[in-house]
Amino acid sequence: MKKKTPRAGFVFTKHTPKEKSIFDRLFEVFQELITHTSGDFDEAIDWLRQLDKEYELTTADYTIEDFIQELKDRGFIREEFKPDGKGGDKGDGKGGMSITEKLERSLRKRALEQIFGKIKRSGQGNHKTKYVGSGDEQSGDFRNYQFGDGLNNIRMTESIKNAQINNGAENFRLTENDLVVEESMHKSQMSTVLMIDISHSMILYGEDRITPAKKVAMALSELITTHYPKDTLDILVFGNDAWPIKIKDLPYLNVGPYHTNTVAGLELAMDMLRRKRNTNKQIFMITDGKPSCLRLPDGRYYKNSNGLDEHIVNKCYMMAAQARKLHIPITTFMIASDPYLQQFVDNFTEANQGKAFYTALQGLGEMIFTDYENNRKRKL
Repeated sequence: MKKKTPRAGFVFTKHTPKEKSIFDRLFEVFQELITHTSGDFDEAIDWLRQLDKEYELTTADYTIEDFIQELKDRGFIREEFKPDGKGGDKGDGKGGMSITEKLERSLRKRALEQIFGKIKRSGQGNHKTKYVGSGDEQSGDFRNYQFGDGLNNIRMTESIKNAQINNGAENFRLTENDLVVEESMHKSQMSTVLMIDISHSMILYGEDRITPAKKVAMALSELITTHYPKDTLDILVFGNDAWPIKIKDLPYLNVGPYHTNTVAGLELAMDMLRRKRNTNKQIFMITDGKPSCLRLPDGRYYKNSNGLDEHIVNKCYMMAAQARKLHIPITTFMIASDPYLQQFVDNFTEANQGKAFYTALQGLGEMIFTDYENNRKRKL
């Protein structure tokens, strides 16, 4: 009797997506809400309850209270107690729930996956830039072989194709003139300062602009700490003044009743970069408004929100030129469409010889990530 030989190869079946649990579905919504509410657990849960009433997210067997308990069991939230030992569930109105470092990491990871997913689907995104600085070259280019090129950079498929075209298939010869080399890229260490505008205009006009900025900062910090540990990322916020914030503070970031002191932000950013040993340094600035504030030598604030104040604007141009002398390019991500503000950004970018992107909120993350990757590469 003949033995049946086992079949080798791949067996393809219809993809059946894994069904998400109620907790996983709620957790997705909850992470979005906790980002919007700047880490306010009670407000996020109130919004979740309203969504549950409208869309029936829970069941009789699994309620919002069960979800909260599972968040505690999994270590995403914790109950904080006041010095008197009382907590938020004691009915005294003191204490309450707060998010943990585990949830903060989850928010950063989620932001990274969201932005990287969009990059993979849509490529480089649609953006407009008038001034191009250093490090904006693309990889994957081909050129003719030159003496001294490494053999490992020769692309045989393209080279053989050239030989067939040049010499014919019947009399096949591969010569030096047929060889094609792919451009290699050197990834250098990079020190980056991300400036985030937290002036009041970031939540005006019915548009939440601070949440996308927070998401970009969380995603960029997760990218650098996990993929490029030798790179550095410092984050600062600027309103009437400028001050640094830590990565763990990003979920709680909120706007204030501030004007826009762009000069203070640039001064702090350049001071941070002076201390870095990396040769390659850059500043990313996310803003939606015009500079409207300066701190005077005597400590008083000079503010003017009406149009573009010449005194304030000239100070910004001086800072841009100073950064240029220090070989620090500034990339401005402008999330406003007013023509006179775009003119200011154009002039500011020209003074620095950096780059300017005019973008909607939806494309902000993809643009910053693509630009960061491009600036880390140098053609050899």
